[in-house]
Amino acid sequence: MNNQRNILLAVALSALLILGWDVAMRYFYPQPEVAAETVQPAEAISTDASGDGVPIKSRTREGGLTDPGMVAQEEADLKTELASPDRVQIDAPEVAGSINLVGARLDDLVLKTHRQTVKKDSGPVRLFSPQGTPAQHFAQFGWVGNGAKLPDAKTVWTAEGGKLTQDSPVTLTYDNGEGQTFAIELSVDDHYMITAKQTVANTGTGPIVAQPFALINRTSDTASQDTWNVHSGPIADADGAVQFDLDYDDLEEEGSQAIDGGTDWIGFTDIYWLSALIPQEGEQVDADFRSLGDRHFRADAIYQPVTVGTGQQVTRTTQLFAGAKESSVLRAYEAQGITNFGKSIDWGWFEIIAWPIWWLLTKLYGLVGNFGVAIILLTVIIRGLMFPIAQKQFASMAAMKAVQPKMKAIQERYKDDKQRQQQEVMKLYKDEGVNPLAGCLPLLLQIPIFFALYKTLILAIEMRHKPFALWIQDLSAPDPLHILNLFGLLPFDPPGFLAIGVLAVLLGVTMWLTFRLNPTAMDPIQAQMFAFMPWILMFVMAPFAAGLLIYWITSNILTLAQQSYLYSKHPQLRAAAEKQKADMATVKTRDGKSKG
Repeated sequence: MNNQRNILLAVALSALLILGWDVAMRYFYPQPEVAAETVQPAEAISTDASGDGVPIKSRTREGGLTDPGMVAQEEADLKTELASPDRVQIDAPEVAGSINLVGARLDDLVLKTHRQTVKKDSGPVRLFSPQGTPAQHFAQFGWVGNGAKLPDAKTVWTAEGGKLTQDSPVTLTYDNGEGQTFAIELSVDDHYMITAKQTVANTGTGPIVAQPFALINRTSDTASQDTWNVHSGPIADADGAVQFDLDYDDLEEEGSQAIDGGTDWIGFTDIYWLSALIPQEGEQVDADFRSLGDRHFRADAIYQPVTVGTGQQVTRTTQLFAGAKESSVLRAYEAQGITNFGKSIDWGWFEIIAWPIWWLLTKLYGLVGNFGVAIILLTVIIRGLMFPIAQKQFASMAAMKAVQPKMKAIQERYKDDKQRQQQEVMKLYKDEGVNPLAGCLPLLLQIPIFFALYKTLILAIEMRHKPFALWIQDLSAPDPLHILNLFGLLPFDPPGFLAIGVLAVLLGVTMWLTFRLNPTAMDPIQAQMFAFMPWILMFVMAPFAAGLLIYWITSNILTLAQQSYLYSKHPQLRAAAEKQKADMATVKTRDGKSKG
């Protein structure tokens, strides 16, 4: 009766785990936009935290507008705004767009090498949009000060140099008619870095005081979701440390947040995109974040006031990164002197493992041209490196089996003296050269590797929209096909905890086979729990990235092959396993007869 109650309790707890996991995963790991192309998920509606009562749709993992009305408004606004003649075109290797001569704003920028969705005709990712549009996000350069008429947000600048390309910079100029000329020379490199050289020249009758500034202004409506393991929102590096602790809700509540210490860079990050200002090296700036209301936010970098005497000019140079968080690109900029720029990718505690995994994955991808195959090869390499440890594990298991009779004798001899029993058992381990913890080592080593790969799959933009084969068109997204709706043929979406795909089933089956091949000594209740475990994990792992499930399935298959080989080297373990199966079957039969 107790056994039945315990089994029922285990089943109930397992069901609670599955349901609770689904709720947690919907909160921490929402379906990305890519999945919506196959099966459109229902978006949760929430109320704007600013208190204006405007309903907004929950953010997706990748970010971007989610409300159909806002998407339509954005398209209409862009059509109007970008038709203005007061624009200078941008056409660089990885970015394109235009500069708004009204206010000297960089407010139209798309990323040529990244698509909006997995569809090849979906168009490039839009990072910057003009002020007043639903997806508002732009950068601006200017001056504040006194003693002169300064350009402002309504100033119409004059452009020299034609189109902004990698080989041809553009200079914006403004003459205030009082003896001061302001110039912003813009240049762009072959990736995502735009350099703004701000110069004020004074030919007037007296000195002026000016403070060059740079800012990034954006809405949080397009932000990716900020979760427990991936930061989205304000980001800065000050005094050599990247600050991830401030989010949009915090900033909205506090109003503003100054950056203490020397600011190396400041801006806003999403899971895959970054817009950041890098002040001139050696120049002190006042940097802060501000909430502007209505879900709009700003990052400021203001240089110290400078006095520009008659016949003098002063120049400050600020870099603007506006693009994809490609690890190799970020680290290249870091090597050029931008402190901790590679750490704008929130690797977290697993960076020491995650980055080497990313590096190896990209190298393997370069060889085979398929990230799914690269993940499989990575798994083979990891298991190959761990094979000597697995051999020691099996040798230890064989030794443990050999000393079982002696252990039972010690336990029987000192059954009334637990302390002495423990001492004798430890002495037996030492005399026989047995390490009872050796079997845990491969599992302990796998855990950080598993989580590091998980971080790599959800953070590395190199994995975004990368296909494997057949229906797996995005290894960073969950399996898009679900068994319960016959792979999309039936017109309904299974709830999260029942959205089981083929990869999740393969995971459950391969894990069940590994448990069957290598049973461990356990009582009937433990055996029942281990029988449930593969199927519980099938439900738990279903919402994870397809690439992660491919890794685990491959690892299970390799484990089966490895165990078969090692059993051939340690026949006593196979004999013990078969005997254990027979003993458990006998106990089960006896229990059944006693109940009858």
